[in-house]
Amino acid sequence: MSVPEQQQADGTGSTGRLYGVGLGPGDPALMTVRAVQVIGEADVVAYHSARHGRSIARSIAAQYIRADHIEEALVYPVTTETTDHPGGYRGALDEFYAEAAARLAAHLDAGRTVAVLAEGDPLFYGSYQHMHKRLADRYDTEVIPGVTSVSAAAARLGTPLVEAEEVLTILPGTLPEEELTARLAATDSAVVMKLGRTFPAVRRAFEASGRLPEARYVERATMAGERTGDLADTDAGSVPYFAVAVLPSRIDAPRPSPAAGRDTGEVVVVGTGPAGPLWLTPETRGALAAADDLVGYTTYLDRVPVRPGQQRHGSDNKVESERAEFALDLARRGRRVAVVSGGDPGVFAMATAVLEVASQDAYTDIAVRVLPGVTAANAAAARAGAPLGHDYATISLSDRLKPWEVIAGRLRAAATADLVMALYNPGSRSRTWQVGKARDLLLEHRSPDTPVVLGRDVGGPAESVRTVRLADLDPAEVDMRTILIVGSSQTRWVRRGEGRQIVWTPRRYPED
Repeated sequence: MSVPEQQQADGTGSTGRLYGVGLGPGDPALMTVRAVQVIGEADVVAYHSARHGRSIARSIAAQYIRADHIEEALVYPVTTETTDHPGGYRGALDEFYAEAAARLAAHLDAGRTVAVLAEGDPLFYGSYQHMHKRLADRYDTEVIPGVTSVSAAAARLGTPLVEAEEVLTILPGTLPEEELTARLAATDSAVVMKLGRTFPAVRRAFEASGRLPEARYVERATMAGERTGDLADTDAGSVPYFAVAVLPSRIDAPRPSPAAGRDTGEVVVVGTGPAGPLWLTPETRGALAAADDLVGYTTYLDRVPVRPGQQRHGSDNKVESERAEFALDLARRGRRVAVVSGGDPGVFAMATAVLEVASQDAYTDIAVRVLPGVTAANAAAARAGAPLGHDYATISLSDRLKPWEVIAGRLRAAATADLVMALYNPGSRSRTWQVGKARDLLLEHRSPDTPVVLGRDVGGPAESVRTVRLADLDPAEVDMRTILIVGSSQTRWVRRGEGRQIVWTPRRYPED
């Protein structure tokens, strides 16, 4: 039963109805039939404005406002964060919203229908929502959706905003610049709203994220004074609040030209973390989305979503140098290439292979960047607690590229120095004895009770993280998808109240 129905049942009289009316982006012709109908039937028409008293919302709906309408101008006390209100900017606005809601409630209690006008859509960055939150639970309410400035901007640009599986991100320009940069780098398409005084920082964020060449600018879409163009060419001093920056769909979009003075592309070596999309950084997401070609071990390529227009070049895990040369050859032909690596590309992965080949004379003019990723050691350590909380060594047990004698010497040195050890590549179908050899060697220097974390497929569907005593480490339980973290003499291993085992290494080392 609605509030008015309950009041009628109680014999307490009826109240008016509240409407949040979306007016669309500015052109009155884009108002919906329902919006026009509600305004025509309302007793009270309310709208927000700045202190100057001019209301964009009222100007859009002006032809539908009658002389006998009761008008309620809800005038903001402040429009910037400069105020002497004791509660600051937020306190001033909260007080204003409470007073505005009380004014509308008086009309509703008197049985009048109130239509609150809102540019765009009432619940999309709209002023109406503050009235809605304060009144909708007390009065019968209906929200009339409207065309948003996002849709209007895309329409005026005449370009797809999002297509297929692309992701659209809508951002307020008031976000911190670094946050804007990260989100712009990570998304496919984007619209940044609330420009005006935020424009210089927004533009810098587009540039820092590498997205400025794609970005478009739309001012007062569908309204008088509408202006569109490239964001890079927009004068910061001319940007009003009612303007948006748009990153349109990348699918079938013209590719930005290579850097001035160069006719080559670039190679970006990216780390996908230990598993799927949750482990990608915003910068890595952006590089993967912007690439013309993806090159990598097929298992790692399968973690990257398929995008129309991208070429994928998968290969076996044992052809790193050939893969690097192939990627650099593509870049030499002007392609933007992402070499996909698991974990962090600089930790026993593809960054070294690419840089080694890129150092040859034939490729010295090709730009190569390396983007970090979450390493297997960090992922497994986080799942277990904090075993890497103090000094630690990272060692690969694979003797495919270095002799076992070198590995054994490094294990002894790390054990003698009492370092925690993260052991990569501990075993595979063709290497089954290294784990046992490493365990026996470490037992010469470590207590049998030393905790060893076995992290397998961390972040993946077959994730398993267990902790065992060093003496109980069974090589049969270790494969290529497992990483081992061997504690130092100071590493602690406890079972907490919820039954979970926690491993951590104190940051303070005993002075004695």
